Amino acid sequence: QVQLVESGGGLVQAGGSLRLSCAASGRTFSTYGMGWFRQAPGKEREFVAAISRSGGSAYYADSVKGRFTISRDNAKNTVYLQMNSLKPEDTAVYSCAAGTSNVLGSTPNWYDYWGQGTQVTVSS
Repeated sequence: QVQLVESGGGLVQAGGSLRLSCAASGRTFSTYGMGWFRQAPGKEREFVAAISRSGGSAYYADSVKGRFTISRDNAKNTVYLQMNSLKPEDTAVYSCAAGTSNVLGSTPNWYDYWGQGTQVTVSS
């Protein structure tokens, strides 16, 4: 079992940057594909980015491509989401997820474990 704890959220002006971190418990972090999702008030959960077990492959939602970068450090059991050129529409609770499949899943069903989330608010 994996426990996930996100950090790094906050309030930022449009055009600014934030880096989210997701720390995982356990010694098998490198066996999980990881993803980031977000959910804005009144909206469904939305895929943001996914990364393979080794970190060699990544996949992004069109809405964040070119602005966000997902990465991982298996030695630190941590996955990151670097967010640049933030827009007000990026405002949401961001959650990381871990899945036993190495598929770069863009839907929640690919993931087995979820963190509680961290709030990101982008002001205009």
